[in-house]
Amino acid sequence: MPSITSWMRLEPRSRDAEMNTSLQARVYDPLWLLARQWQFGEFEGEDNGSPVIARWRGESARLTRYHSGVASGAQVNASAYDGRSLPLETAVEREPILSTNQGATTERLRLAAEAGQQFLLMLGRLLDEQVVSSDYREAFIRQYPFHALTTDERDTLDRDSLHFFDLIASRVPDGRRLYADFRSPGVAGIVLAPALNIAHGDLAEVRETARLWVQWFETFFSEPEKGNPSWLPERMEYSFSVGTRFGDGERVLTAPEYFEGHLDWYAFDANADLKLGAATDVSKEVMCTAIPSPVSFRGMPAARFWEFEDAQVDFGSVDAGPTDLLRLLLVEFALTYGNDWFVIPVELEVGSLHQTRSLVITDTFGVRSLIKSASQLGEPISSWRMFQHSSSTGAGQPASNLFFLPPSLLKSLESRPIEEVLFLRDEMANMAWAVERVVESASEYPLSRYQPQRPAAPPTEQAAANKLVYKLTTEVPDNWVPLMPVKNSAGLRLQRAKVLRTDGRSQFIEAQGRILNPDVPSQKDLKIFEEEIPREGVRVTRHYQLARWHDGSTHLWIARRKRVGGGEGSSGLRFDLLESK
Repeated sequence: MPSITSWMRLEPRSRDAEMNTSLQARVYDPLWLLARQWQFGEFEGEDNGSPVIARWRGESARLTRYHSGVASGAQVNASAYDGRSLPLETAVEREPILSTNQGATTERLRLAAEAGQQFLLMLGRLLDEQVVSSDYREAFIRQYPFHALTTDERDTLDRDSLHFFDLIASRVPDGRRLYADFRSPGVAGIVLAPALNIAHGDLAEVRETARLWVQWFETFFSEPEKGNPSWLPERMEYSFSVGTRFGDGERVLTAPEYFEGHLDWYAFDANADLKLGAATDVSKEVMCTAIPSPVSFRGMPAARFWEFEDAQVDFGSVDAGPTDLLRLLLVEFALTYGNDWFVIPVELEVGSLHQTRSLVITDTFGVRSLIKSASQLGEPISSWRMFQHSSSTGAGQPASNLFFLPPSLLKSLESRPIEEVLFLRDEMANMAWAVERVVESASEYPLSRYQPQRPAAPPTEQAAANKLVYKLTTEVPDNWVPLMPVKNSAGLRLQRAKVLRTDGRSQFIEAQGRILNPDVPSQKDLKIFEEEIPREGVRVTRHYQLARWHDGSTHLWIARRKRVGGGEGSSGLRFDLLESK
């Protein structure tokens, strides 16, 4: 028996041959609209009220603590950190530049020359503006010259650095010596040598110029006070922790393995076992009242019955097989629940950790509803998670009700690599190698360590006799540093080893770059975890980074990057050979 309450198809009907009246879809009777609502079952719903007011209340706490490297205990006295003045990537990646080997003659030649040139430029401005009575530039060049290179130092320098030194040695003062003399230990203020013979009337102006130059010299690079403990040589990654405090206790986030060059919330894990000393820090309450706006996306079904859809997405043409569960769920979400989502704008401070306290929705009927977090609703709803940090210990549930906006950079300018090391597997020799391809020269330019093989000697009369010659081992290039597996209590490590020369000597290969020579004294004995060098290899580089922060400040530092290598390699290492000569 047919039912009078069921319809297979509903469409406007016109007895006129023209379609104008039909397309207008005129409605004369309000009762017809009520009937349409009854037909679609809208009167059967219990939550048909639309949200009109949303009141959100939360707690916000700025990051106040920063700890480099892996924490040695459960309680660490971390240093203070303010994300408003320093990007997080800069704080993590920067390494010493000015404080490295300032007394060495062949270190940072370009920086020393450009710093001295900058001081001469500032002195020249005093003379141009007639602030001083004499030109003291030659006096500073004579007082702070570059030390003459010894024969051994000239032999160790590459050709370009040697030419650079010969060019600037007699033209500009050594900026390293200038800074060391101006900042004499135990003396407050700027110290000017009496041998400069500066007139008494010009002494104040020259001292002020020296103070401004020292300020420029100290702030030109962003560098830490002592080394860079965030970089873990045995992992070739950065590791650090940041923390703050809410009203109910301290919150610590740990980034165990960061090397990509950009920090976001997913790089951090919640670390409930670590305290950074933020117990005295304060947080603040944040409140927001707004009108919820429906979430929309391109091609979503029209919410109104008589509204034509834009047809930008044809859901009917979606080809989904029986096992395409995710595709079916996506289509179901778009067709059935696409108009059930609302968004409210909440302004949050960058560099802060946020926690939601309550969300109250007032609908069109005046009913107020408390919206709980998905993690508070029990299974199976609590299994749905977004923007939640995993536990650093790997046990327990993720940290719910936390939203982190890290003070990270959107983009930075990156130089070409000033140092590059390629870690690769050598299956024929059953070992690994660290190949220094590029190092930083004394003039601070990339210097290739590739050395072409020597040309083969011309054949002699003995070669015609096919005389067999025994060779203990083959030659290995000087930029190939061997890594041998060593087992200890922490697992299998790859440790730097000696190579056997053709004359029977065991020689330790000295690396020239800073990647294989860690800055931290406790990490000098480089022992890389075996799993960190897979079969595809690893490429580690050092770059200059330049970025501008949202307060207008400019930051220049040196960072390290780890990328996928070029696959396996072969050093050609063999032992006990017989070759015909």
